[in-house]
Amino acid sequence: MDEYRKPLPIMDLDSQEFWEGCHRHELLLQKCNNCGNYHFPPGPVCPKCFSLDLKWTKTSGKGTVYTFTVVRRALGPDWESDVPYVIGVIELSEGVRMVSNVVGCKPEEVKIGMPVEVIFDDVTEAISLPKFKPAQ
Repeated sequence: MDEYRKPLPIMDLDSQEFWEGCHRHELLLQKCNNCGNYHFPPGPVCPKCFSLDLKWTKTSGKGTVYTFTVVRRALGPDWESDVPYVIGVIELSEGVRMVSNVVGCKPEEVKIGMPVEVIFDDVTEAISLPKFKPAQ
C-alpha cells in the first residue's frame, strides 16, 4: 500500500465506532432507542430528543446525491492526480446526510437525485473512507 499523504480523520470517543465500522466495510449510524432518530455526525446525545440511549446500527449504505460540487483545482500536490473529482452531500436512506466523494463515474455524469451506494477506500491499514458510487 502506498503512503497516504492526505489528511486522515481523527477518531474520538464519539466517532470511534463509526470508523471501526468503516474499516470492516460497514456504514454505521447512531440510532436513538428513545425516538428512533438516526443522526450523523455521531455524538453523545440524540439531537432530536436529547436522549443518551443510542445504539450503533448498520445501514443499507444506499442513498441519493442531495447536492455536489466538482473540484477542478488541486488543493495541493497530493490532490493533483485526483482532479477533477466530486464532493457530494449524500442523503442516506435512513434520512441523514453526509459529505463524501462520488466515485466510479465521470464528474459530468453526477446528478442531483442520482442513486448511490457506499464503497470503502482502504487508504491505510487502519483507516477506510466511505465513498459513494452510482447504484447498480
